[in-house]
Order: sequence, then structure tokens, then C-alpha cells
Amino acid sequence: MNEWKLAPSLGWPVGIAIAVVMLAFAIAVVVLYVRCRADNSSDETVWACVRRCAMCLIVAVMALAPSTISTTTSRAINATNVVVATDVTGSMAVKDATYGSKDPMTRLDAAKHAVDDLTVAYPNSSFAAVRFGASSTVDVPLTPDVGAIQGWAKALNPEPTSLSAGSSLDAPIDPLLVELKSIRQAHPQDKIVLYIITDGEQTSTKVRRSYSPLRQYLDDAFTLGVGSTNGGNIPNIKAGDSDSPNTIQDGDWVKDPETGQPGVSKMDTKNLANIADEMSGKSILLDASHTMSKKTVAQASKKWRVTQVPKRHERVTAVIWPLAIALALLLAIELGAWISTSRRLL
Repeated sequence: MNEWKLAPSLGWPVGIAIAVVMLAFAIAVVVLYVRCRADNSSDETVWACVRRCAMCLIVAVMALAPSTISTTTSRAINATNVVVATDVTGSMAVKDATYGSKDPMTRLDAAKHAVDDLTVAYPNSSFAAVRFGASSTVDVPLTPDVGAIQGWAKALNPEPTSLSAGSSLDAPIDPLLVELKSIRQAHPQDKIVLYIITDGEQTSTKVRRSYSPLRQYLDDAFTLGVGSTNGGNIPNIKAGDSDSPNTIQDGDWVKDPETGQPGVSKMDTKNLANIADEMSGKSILLDASHTMSKKTVAQASKKWRVTQVPKRHERVTAVIWPLAIALALLLAIELGAWISTSRRLL
């Protein structure tokens, strides 16, 4: 239902000033008519007095601009932006992971399933993807195209053993900082959730940097552990070319240089927990009974949910056209009366 109010288009000070002046003119018209009728010094009729007084009052009202107020309510949506960083080091090719069943699979395959489930668990959200290993890159900038993220995950391959220089868990920090800062600046009202999928293994001799600088841009964060604490042999991964992916030969293991035996990689739950703690987040270990289903995500955090904030908007529409028509008619009558009087006086 529309409401009425005064909304002077020239502002209240100017509108009030014009209204006061026109009201004074209306009073002056009445006073002059009464005085002139008392001493018979004018032949002005009552109709002429009313007409002129009405014109002054109409202009006064028009200056105050009577308007209708129509209200609408919209819902401002704070969307969720999900950033996924996936480990593709050689240890992610170890076949000791499970995801939703007891069937063994590689850690990277478990990561791929997790990414697919995340796209389902976060409807109407945007996604960005980072891959890290010997180097770290933002493969998919923030996009609402879920298919792009699913295609990216499907195409992930563990990096060749020849490129490996030891797993360094802090590899994705720098590109994540740049991407998260960019998202926060472009969408300051949105929620940002980070998922880091890795086995948590740190084989590099360098001291790992802290993930705490990422915290300033995040609303929530998780480390998703893939693999097992029992571990498995690390396959020797041969580099492919532009037409074929990297290949893994059964029974061809990476050798431990100290023992000469096949190297064993184990999921490091302590590192996963520490990284999550540095981001004020939570660590989740994925296995046969723990997957990134919508239920699991909802239980882990309620901050990611799309929030709707009602906002009321008012539209002010000045309604002065009826007054303008009335004023035009009175002016036309006044002009006609003036012409008639002028001819009589000739």
C-alpha cells in the first residue's frame, strides 16, 4: 500500500520559502478584496478573489511536492566462495586411500571425489582451484561455473617423480594469499571457505611456513586428509607429453636412498591438524565412512550457508500533475476574464 508524504524537489528550505510567500499572496488577495469591497473602490467579484487565492494556494502546495511512497523489499544475498587447494605431489599417487567405501584408491582419486562432493555441498556458490606440488598455481580463478571445477579435478595428475624435490606443505601459501585477497576485495560481503586437500606429508628439509596469514581473508577453513597412517609404497611416476598423462607402472617404486627399499609415504595427521589450527579451522580425515557430503559439510561449519538479508527500498514519486492541470485551468480563466475586462474598458 502506497503512503503519502511531502518531498520538495528543490529541498525543504526552498520549498517552504515558496510555500510561505504564496500563502502570504493568498492572504493578501483576500485582505485586498475585503478592503476594496468595504469602500466600493473595486468591482472584483467573489469568484475572482477565490480564483486568485486558489492559484496562490496551488502553487504553495506544488512547491512542497506531495508524493507517493512505494516500498519494495529485496533480499541481499551474501554468496559463498569456495577455494580448493589440492596436493599433486608424488605421494598423492599412493594407493592407500578410501572414500565412501572400503575399495582402495589413490590419494589423488580420493581428492577428486572430495572436490566433486564439495561442488554439490555448496550450491549457488563460486569456486577457485589451486594445484600445488613442486610449484603452485591458481588453475581456476573464482568462477560460478561448477563444471570448470569438476573438469579441473578430473584432469589432475600426480607430478612426475623427476620433478619432485621433496614435499613442501607451504607451497600453496603465496598463490592462495593473492587469490584470497583478490576475492575479498572484489566481494567484501561474501563468505570465503578454504579447503586444502593433502596427505600432510612434509619431506622437504626446509622449515614449513605458517598458514596464519591466510586467516585474515577467511570465514572458515579445513584441511582434508587423504591416505592412511599405515602408508603405502610411492610409485615411480613417469612424465607424459602433451597427448598423454603421466604414467604409473605397477611394481615400479621410488627407492629410499638410505635403505634401497621402496619408499613408504604415510598420512601425517599432526601436520593436517596444525595447518587447520593456524587458519582457525578444522581438520577432517577422509576415509570409507567420512566423505565431503552435504551433511558432513553442514556439520563441520554453518558459516558457509548462503544468507539472505532483507532490505527495504522506498521510491518517491511526486504527484503534482493534477495540481498543474487545475492551475492551468484557473490561469486560462483568469486570462479570459482579463481579456474581457480589457475590452470593456476600451
